Amino acid sequence: MNDAPDLHIEERGPTEMRDPLIREEMKRAGVWIGLALLIVGIAFLAQPLLLIIGGLVFASMLDGGTRLLGRILPIGRGWRLLIVSLAFFAFLIGTIWLTGSQIGQQAVTFQKVMTAQLNRGLEWVGSFGVVPADIEVGQIVQQLMGSLGRLTYAVTSVLGALTSFVMIVVIGLFIAAEPRLYERGIAWMLPIRMRDPFYRTADRMGYTLRRLMAGRLIGMAVEGFGTWLLLWAGGVPMAALLGLLTGVLAFLPNIGAIISGVLIVMVGFSVGVDTGLWAIFVYFIVQTVDGYLIVPYVARKTVDMAPALVLGAQLLFGALFGILGLALADPIVAMIKAALQQKSIEEGGRAAGIAEP
Repeated sequence: MNDAPDLHIEERGPTEMRDPLIREEMKRAGVWIGLALLIVGIAFLAQPLLLIIGGLVFASMLDGGTRLLGRILPIGRGWRLLIVSLAFFAFLIGTIWLTGSQIGQQAVTFQKVMTAQLNRGLEWVGSFGVVPADIEVGQIVQQLMGSLGRLTYAVTSVLGALTSFVMIVVIGLFIAAEPRLYERGIAWMLPIRMRDPFYRTADRMGYTLRRLMAGRLIGMAVEGFGTWLLLWAGGVPMAALLGLLTGVLAFLPNIGAIISGVLIVMVGFSVGVDTGLWAIFVYFIVQTVDGYLIVPYVARKTVDMAPALVLGAQLLFGALFGILGLALADPIVAMIKAALQQKSIEEGGRAAGIAEP
């Protein structure tokens, strides 16, 4: 028997993690697995994430009002935030109290008028054989509701919409009360070298969002009040309800204007040709003021986003996440663009050897 020591050296097997090739492949696999898990997480957590983003949007409105009030009242931020919050709730309760009964009555009439007008349109389209001749609006609505996804149905239901609105308001109030607390909390989870760029990016996104929402609120007020006043002057029925709907839909650029325009024109023509022509005139006047005065001013002060980009984002977010995604598509795109612009500025500064302040 040979007692000489075995000089054979075992080589590393293909499963050894110390192998550089194995480590590199595991890193790549980890990236793809992480990306897949992120997509699945977003799909299942879409509604909570959108509620958080909605809270950020509402917080930016409160923060913008607080900053604006600070130019007039030299008091602490907490008191200014309290005044802005109370003003918001007073406006909300006052609007419901003063116009609730009137708009409630008009809503019933509005539903009947719209159903009659849509049935008349379907009957006319059915005469060309495009749709079945005996189809009605109620059948189409039932089919659409049956095809809606889980998230869309939850958001579009009355209870779901009310719950979502309350959650957005609560999240917005908490964030607006201590914005730096949450900002520092997120920065704490980042590496130290990334914290200063994060703070600068967050400041730029917040600035953009405040300006965007300020312009959006101005546009909503102008469109809603102007529509109500002009429709009332022209004798168009349900002017208050149409003005309210136009103001609310003005939060949705492009799509909101189209929907409100269709509603105004259909109600106008339900009375007569002259009233319908006046409704068309009112729609174009209001949209011209908003499109050529308010929107360009807001674009110069915030992020100049192409209309096709906004419309595409609305269609995409609306199809994926329902009404809430449609409403938040514009702010989300604005924040993403602001972050990319800040990143481009910092990379350009580093490339030129310029230290960031």
